[in-house]
Amino acid sequence: MCITYVIVSSLMSVVLVASAGAKFTRPKRLVDQMSTLGLSYGMLPFLGVAQIAGAGGLIMGLWWGLIGIAAAVGLTLYFIGAVAAHLRVSDYKGAPPAAVLTSVAIVLIVLRVAAS
Repeated sequence: MCITYVIVSSLMSVVLVASAGAKFTRPKRLVDQMSTLGLSYGMLPFLGVAQIAGAGGLIMGLWWGLIGIAAAVGLTLYFIGAVAAHLRVSDYKGAPPAAVLTSVAIVLIVLRVAAS
């Protein structure tokens, strides 16, 4: 097992769980951002569950390579969607964090494939 994959997937999982927590607690800043993006308030729980599933898949991927790869692919698609949602409404402040997380998810795919 590649130690880099363990570290990066663990850190990404922490970020995902924190972000999911915000989606479940619905702070005003996040609700306002969802409104700006044109997404319904009802999407927040779905997005939070998707992030929790991604974090769980990354952690399970420490033992089962294909699950880790599938989780990283799913997260890549999730964050590509986030970047697209921000760019669609010209939210240039919100797009870079999503783009960084997209890049990290892609790195996780590469690391997990290399470790398999």
